[in-house]
Amino acid sequence: MRIERKIVLSDMFNLILIFLIGSFAIQNLNLMLTKFRFIEIADDLNVAFLEMRLSEKNYFLYHDENALLEIQSDIESTMKIMNSVKNDIVRAIDIKQYNTLGSYLKSYAGVVGQIMKHKARDKKSEWSLRAEGKKLKEYSDRITREERIHISEIIYKSKQILFYSFFAILLIAAMVNRVVSKMILRSIKEIENMAKSISSGNFKKIKTSPPKDELGSIIHAINAMSDELKNREEELIQSKKLASIGILIAGVAHEINNPLNNISMVAQTYMDLYEKLTKEQRIEFMEKVEIQTERIKTIVNNLLDFAKPKEPTLIMTDMSTLIRQTLKLVQNMLEISNIETELDLAQNLPLVYVDVHQMQQVLVNIIVNAIQAMSTHGILSINTRFSKKDNIVETDIKDTGKGIPVEFLPHLFDPFFSTKDEGGTGLGLWVSYGIIKKHDGSIKVESSPGSGTVFTIQLPILSKKGAANE
Repeated sequence: MRIERKIVLSDMFNLILIFLIGSFAIQNLNLMLTKFRFIEIADDLNVAFLEMRLSEKNYFLYHDENALLEIQSDIESTMKIMNSVKNDIVRAIDIKQYNTLGSYLKSYAGVVGQIMKHKARDKKSEWSLRAEGKKLKEYSDRITREERIHISEIIYKSKQILFYSFFAILLIAAMVNRVVSKMILRSIKEIENMAKSISSGNFKKIKTSPPKDELGSIIHAINAMSDELKNREEELIQSKKLASIGILIAGVAHEINNPLNNISMVAQTYMDLYEKLTKEQRIEFMEKVEIQTERIKTIVNNLLDFAKPKEPTLIMTDMSTLIRQTLKLVQNMLEISNIETELDLAQNLPLVYVDVHQMQQVLVNIIVNAIQAMSTHGILSINTRFSKKDNIVETDIKDTGKGIPVEFLPHLFDPFFSTKDEGGTGLGLWVSYGIIKKHDGSIKVESSPGSGTVFTIQLPILSKKGAANE
């Protein structure tokens, strides 16, 4: 018999038993919840009744004129509570007991009303009020006590039935498990490790020889999925990089326009004054053209270097230097948006072992998001530091934008989640999160509406010896 059939038959048998026990358990649980709900309500009512009794004492013994008003207020509040949770109370106790409790409360309220009307403080009024209050409190205590006893009985019976039922299920399950487990457990550990590896962003295959049964098919499927996920991840990283390039091009186009205008002006002046210029002056004009051309070449090369697909290569890198290089890519976006940068980059930071281009993509994603989140004249603050205690390099990227609502923060690194009104794919931070995790680092965010946002990237220090071993 195939494993699938054995598992199905054993599961069906266990499911029938579980269904029967579950039905009984749910029925008792619902009953207990109803009783517990009533106990909770009754406790609140008893507290209110006790406060009324204390106010009686304050009125007759200490002549507190406000005591009756407090009692009347408590009665009104209690009646509102009883009316609002009537269904909960009636489900736990019958309608007769609910009406009896209500009638006692109304009788008590009537006596309070009479005393307030006549401002009475005589013994008869005191006895009458105390008698009604005592009757109300004792009745409430009695039905509460009865329900507590009922709950204890339900729990005791449920424990007995569930104990014997679960014992039977465990015995049957142990027998079935004895037969099936040896056929399954062989490859389960490998599958578990593979699932954990994939969830952490590591798409390595299962290298053990797959068995010739259903588990072998699972391992083949997981290996195929691993290959596909790895390919898709690389495609997604590259596509997000191209999306970032699209944003950068707007700034680069403006940045290239300046030297082009300078070249045009130099060329026009050169043509107008050509006959009057000496050889040295003509050379000077051409040198100006060459300088502006070099500016354009540098801008284009920086953009091409960022855009070009590259095989992941881990090298020892200084984060402060990498941040300065990244800022060159977005410099014109900062200038167009009138964003001021404040840098506090630590000198002589320990080197981190990273893929420079992937890490640069993370920085570009976060900085571009910060620029888009800020209005003009915002401030972009970036600082780096070394935490000797945790042996990590930390990078803070802070903006003065409108901030992120607290309820959005847990989902910020989820795929396709975006806080932008339009134009956001919701992939930038997810891709960045994956890159950081692949580098054994972490990324976190702190923000609240109106106070800006801070992204903190933490990367572990790796010695040169450790890097070589990698």
